[in-house]
Parts: sequence; structure tokens; C-alpha cells
Amino acid sequence: MNVSKSAKLVTPGFTLTFILVTALFFLWALPNNLNDILIPQFMKSFELNRLEAGLVQSAFYLGYFLLAIPAALIMDKFGYKVGLVMGLLLFATGCFLFWPAALAGKYGFFLGALFVIAAGLAFMETGSNSFIAILGDPSTSEQRLNLSQSFNPLGSMTGVLIGTVFIFSGTELSTVDIEKMKSLGTYKQYLHDEIMRVGPPYLFIGSVILICALLIWKAKFPEGDKKQKGSTNNSGKFAELIKYPHFLKGVIAQFFYIGAQVGTWSFLIQYTKDYMHKSEKEAGIYLTISLLAFGVGRFASTAMMKKIEPKILMGFYSCINILLMSMAVFTPGVIGAWSLIVSSFFMSLMFPTIFALGVKGLGPNTKIGASGIIMAIIGGAIWTPLMGYISDQTHSMAIAMFVPLISYIYVSYYAFVGSKPSGPLYNGTDEKIIISH
Repeated sequence: MNVSKSAKLVTPGFTLTFILVTALFFLWALPNNLNDILIPQFMKSFELNRLEAGLVQSAFYLGYFLLAIPAALIMDKFGYKVGLVMGLLLFATGCFLFWPAALAGKYGFFLGALFVIAAGLAFMETGSNSFIAILGDPSTSEQRLNLSQSFNPLGSMTGVLIGTVFIFSGTELSTVDIEKMKSLGTYKQYLHDEIMRVGPPYLFIGSVILICALLIWKAKFPEGDKKQKGSTNNSGKFAELIKYPHFLKGVIAQFFYIGAQVGTWSFLIQYTKDYMHKSEKEAGIYLTISLLAFGVGRFASTAMMKKIEPKILMGFYSCINILLMSMAVFTPGVIGAWSLIVSSFFMSLMFPTIFALGVKGLGPNTKIGASGIIMAIIGGAIWTPLMGYISDQTHSMAIAMFVPLISYIYVSYYAFVGSKPSGPLYNGTDEKIIISH
């Protein structure tokens, strides 16, 4: 990839907009990684097995899957600004629904609230990723997107810390303790108190999101952001996407990657408790360390991309994670747990790099192409309960880590082979055909 030294990272005049949209990368990470806290919390307060608890991610990522295309169509017609504001309003609504769900004490109500949150995030991610990718010179799209995505792990760490401090009570009952509380008639109240702990953090987050919606609405966006009335020149077409093999393979790569990422983080606390015999609060700190490694990896990878082609760097990272996941499977314990933690560093560049490589050269199909890659997030909804099922059946969280191991094998293939740009706008090499109008 040849990058001109004079290439601007951000389109002049839109630096403030770039900063505001980049802030959204921080915000949508909060609920994403609060799910990793909700899973063990709901296992305790609703007495769920690991498969049932994994449905937290299923409900969440189903929202992404079902709303990604509507989000793209709305933004294709009305522009990025409208789409982002709609996403923020849905996000806030889902957060506020956590309070009545807690009062009702119904697991299904929480899953419904998570679906609404994810519906909002589908708008935010579809819009933000593609908007950042095109807000500057195409040759710097991967670097620009990785820079914005670098703030995502900061939100992830914040979400886990909020959950660890304000949701986890630190009270973990043994079977004997439970039977004693049942005999005293206090067990139901204990479960109710545990459920109610999830409400206040979401109410606070929802309030912050409403303020952000107002700021985005007031921000300056490019004039050509939305389709002009009666115009079809800048309208994307789903049928044209099949002409771009690198895009189709990118969707598959994102499916596998998100499944690996979400599955690993969702069960890292349980893995740590099983094999290192840590309490839930201690295990929450290990997850925070993992997300810190993810954040460091984002900034480090963005810097390395100035010297190393992004897809080559991602290929090396995926090979390292294949090795680390193998260690988590075959050496459960301290080595396995730290292998999972360290793997987060090498996950760091995968989502934005796959995204940028997948939408490269799609032209007017960029928004709907972005929706296809966002739909691939359904991998988190499928892989997580699958890992829970494997763990329930084998009584081994380590064996369940075979799922992310297999996922990184495909990501490695995409990085080294499948991501080569191809389609109507390319001439068989990595060089884009220049079409004059």
C-alpha cells in the first residue's frame, strides 16, 4: 500500500466532527463489555447455566444483525447525522428500560432492553465506521479507523470497571449458604437485591448518551452526506456487493473475529474463576487487564501501520492468537488464563482493519457494504452460547476455547489471501481504477 506523505488523515474542516464521532467508539463499548459483567451476574441472580447466560450476547448481537440494513438504508437516504442520532436515542432508550426490567425481575425483560440497546449501536457502528473510513484520503482509511477504534477499548475498560464496582456485590454464596438462606426465607430477597444492582449504572449511561445525541445533531457534517432528492448516482445497491470477493470474505472474517472476541471476553471471568479460583471481583480485574492490553494494542498497532501494511500486521497477529488460544485449551490454569488476557492485545486491530479492507473500493455501495460487515457481528450471538453449551456438556471452559482458536485460522487466511481488493473498480491488482465523470 503506497501512502502519499501529503495525504491528510482527516478531511480539512471536519476535525471537530471527527472527534465527536470518535467519541462514539468509546460510548458503544460500555454496553458491549458490560455484557461480560451481566453474564456472571445473571448466572447468579437468575440461577442460569452457561448456555442460558450466553443468551445475553445472543439478544444483544441479534439487535445488530436485524437493524444493520435498516440503519444503512436510512443513512443512505438521510445521511450519517440522522442515522447516528437515531442510534443514540435507541441506545439511551434501552438503557432506561433496564430500570423497569430490574423492578419486574424478569430475565426476558433484560434481554429485550439489551436488544434495543444493540439496535441503537447498529446505527452507531454502521454509520461511525464507514463515516470515519471515508473522512479523509482513502490511502489512510485503515490508519484513521484504527485511531478512532483506539478509543473503543477505553470504553470497554470503563464498562468493566463500572460493572465490577457497582454491579458485582462481592457476595458469592456456597450451596450451604443458599440452603441456609432458603430456610430463613431470605434467599429471594438476596436474588432481588442482586438484580436491582444492574439498574443505576444503565440509567447513568442513558443520560450521558442523550447529551451526546444533542452534540452530534449540532455538529457539521459533509454536504454530500445524504442522497439528493431524485438522484440515484450515489445510491448503493445490494446486488452489486457480490461483485466484490474481498468484501464477501471480509463479512465472513468479521463473523469469525467477533465470535472469537465476544466469546473470549464473555467467559474470561468464568475461566479465571474455574482455573485460578478467583472471586468475581478479582476475576473482573483480570478482564479489565485484558481490555487494557486491547487498548494498548490499538494504539501500538496504529503506530506500526505507518511502517507495516495493515493486513500483513493482522495476519501475524492472528497467527499469534492461534498459538495463545491453543495454550488456553491445552494448559488450563495460570498459563491458559494469561494467554487469554494477552490475546486481547493481538485482537486489537482486527475489527477496524477487516472493516476498512472490506469496504475499500465499494464506492456508492460503502454504506450498505458497511451494514453487511456490521451484520457479521451476529458471530458474537452464535459463538458465545455455543461456547457455553460446549462448557456445560464437557464441564470444561478450556475446551470451549477451541471455538475462538478456529476463528483466528480464518482471520489469518483473510489477512494474507482473501483481503486483496477485487471487483469492478479494480484492475486485478491492488490499484483502484480511476473513472472520470
